[in-house]
Amino acid sequence: MFGWEFPPHITGGLGTACYGLVKGLAKQNVDIVFVVPRLFGDEDNRSVFLCDAGEVEINERNFSYEEYWKHILYYEIGSNLIPYVTEEDFMQLVEESNLEKKNKKENIFKAKYKFSGKYGPNLYAEVGRYALVASVMAKEHRHDVIHAHDWLTYPAGIAAKKTSGKPLVIHVHATEFDRSGENINQFVYDVEKKGMEVADRIITVSNYTRNIVIERYGINPDKVITVHNGVESLGNENISQNKGFPEKLVSFLGRVTFQKGPDYFVEAANMVLQKDNNVRFVMAGSGDMLYRMIRRVGQLGISNRFQFAGFLKGDDVNRLFAISDVYVMPSVSEPFGISPLEAMRSSVPVIISKQSGVAEVLKYAIKVDFWNVEALSDAIYGLLNYQGLTKMFRKYGCEEVDNLKWDNAAQNVKKVYESIVGILNQ
Repeated sequence: MFGWEFPPHITGGLGTACYGLVKGLAKQNVDIVFVVPRLFGDEDNRSVFLCDAGEVEINERNFSYEEYWKHILYYEIGSNLIPYVTEEDFMQLVEESNLEKKNKKENIFKAKYKFSGKYGPNLYAEVGRYALVASVMAKEHRHDVIHAHDWLTYPAGIAAKKTSGKPLVIHVHATEFDRSGENINQFVYDVEKKGMEVADRIITVSNYTRNIVIERYGINPDKVITVHNGVESLGNENISQNKGFPEKLVSFLGRVTFQKGPDYFVEAANMVLQKDNNVRFVMAGSGDMLYRMIRRVGQLGISNRFQFAGFLKGDDVNRLFAISDVYVMPSVSEPFGISPLEAMRSSVPVIISKQSGVAEVLKYAIKVDFWNVEALSDAIYGLLNYQGLTKMFRKYGCEEVDNLKWDNAAQNVKKVYESIVGILNQ
């Protein structure tokens, strides 16, 4: 199994989903070698064998350089693809990458390649080198199935399949249309499409995403299977946390970028505050739209009722939910959306956009179109001021999310494995 991140070192829901899935698969007696570009030493390896791609040596004995390089040479372009970064950080990273250029002509046959494990300016190059490592690992580790998560690892999955001949499953957690709307990065789209075409099976996290894969990438529907994500019961979601202020709290948790709809959250907050000043709003996350949101909050004159918490993970997320009265996910395009489930397990009423995969599995959540700021503000106001409504969503929402477990998702993923292994062994 190839992934780009693993808790606690995550940037969003991808690492969380990988962690939940491998734990569920372990209970199904599936042995997994999970390969990441870099390990930091504090990852939970109780349910999975974690492999640091930077510790895999590539040499003439285990790798045919000429045969493979002609297929992935295009990954060696000098890319500055940095998905969610501020202008100031971007310039700093560009300067750092210029200093690193003199080291790029290393001999891959005599040394291990050290990955940053981040989404930096050399991302394309790291994706290519990661695929080199995958080819070696597919030769050295016995396996029955190859599973690649998200576009960053699709080339690795393809390389592993070419080496071992084993079936490839790719897991679509998001597409380029989710991340960029219609202004797609053509290179990323091409990588995604190639992975989908080569894969023996494609797992999508929702029917919403399945339709995008079929319609926008031209993939045969017969090999695209939906397996909805789950949520892990951590046992510490009901922690005690002092709010520190008397007002009710409405929270947003996610990357502050186009896909997540942070601007709609800000506009809705302004409309709510015009009717009810006894409310505070918090935006937890970082991203390319953060400074724009800070400026907009200032322009609207609501900065005394609006806080920016930065990127949160682990227990800090549970602490936020412990003091939240309402959670909002106004995503423009959300393949699934684990954060509403995390909020609901903490008995927080949630409002989600209709343009999300999680809307397919939730009954006790208020669903609005992401662009309908008036409907969003009305929903927030209603949950804050009508206790009967709030009580119902707290009670039944918590019960509903209890049934959405990673164990169930893992069972369905294992069935995909078994079906594809059986076909290829006939």
